[in-house]
Amino acid sequence: MEIPSARPGEALPTNNPEPPAQSFPDNDPAPGRIEVESLYKSYETESGFREVIKDLSLSVTEGQVTAIMGPSGCGKSTLINLLAGYEKPNGGKISIDQKPVTGAGPDRLVVFQETALFPWLTTFENVAYGPKIRRELKGEKLDSVIMSLLRTVGLEDFRDKYPSQLSGGMQRRAELVRALVNRPKVMLLDEPFRGLDAMTRSLMRDYYLDLFERHKGTQVFVTSELDEGLLIADRLAIVTNRPGRIKKILDVALPRPRDESLRGSPEYLSLKAEALELLHEEALKSFKAGAVNSADFVGAYAAMG
Repeated sequence: MEIPSARPGEALPTNNPEPPAQSFPDNDPAPGRIEVESLYKSYETESGFREVIKDLSLSVTEGQVTAIMGPSGCGKSTLINLLAGYEKPNGGKISIDQKPVTGAGPDRLVVFQETALFPWLTTFENVAYGPKIRRELKGEKLDSVIMSLLRTVGLEDFRDKYPSQLSGGMQRRAELVRALVNRPKVMLLDEPFRGLDAMTRSLMRDYYLDLFERHKGTQVFVTSELDEGLLIADRLAIVTNRPGRIKKILDVALPRPRDESLRGSPEYLSLKAEALELLHEEALKSFKAGAVNSADFVGAYAAMG
């Protein structure tokens, strides 16, 4: 198989056998289960209240990836902020393991579209920051855990580089392992690969899948790429045009571990066709309502069909 070339400075996976991954501390928390009931969120504007999310209910199974897709402006990022506790809903309930979400907490971590690496810290120091602050890991144990994760995503040789010295794809990889090493019950990812070129995005998806297989956890992953959603998710949640609610949940019963070869399977193509129809219906509603980027959304999904 031909190995794709990388951008300058971009490390690629190798066929060299890796040493066994180092374990986290013994008190590693179990993945969390999210329950969202009749969620409602609106904002006050000059012209009145704007409903973003209305009557949205969703169950996120522990230890699985739930991908969220929908037209521009349907409330996907708002949903992530509500799950993270950064914003409060106007109505409805959010709970993790039957405990109400009333604000931000260490059981949840968010990976945003924009990099949040500390520019004054090296790659190693950025990833190690959380465990060091909490004094969970130190010395050789800290070094072995961090280096195992960096090795998994091809950043072992970049441990002493600062964010400004890394490519966009490398920064995204460092973000993923920095979130993972903090061992949250729930990881929330808001289009974390947005803005990357197609090849780097494909590589990032491979790294993400590898990390998920090694360290199972509950993950809510917002994406605008249907193939990406189908390849990573156990369940695909389609959100309606604003105000956002769950239109349908598709169970993605594809075998793991996953790779690009699945894209030609009858099961994959059937799921993709069903998802395209659902997304196109909502994209047309978004287009008629004049949502930003809605024309591009309609065109993109029409082309994919």
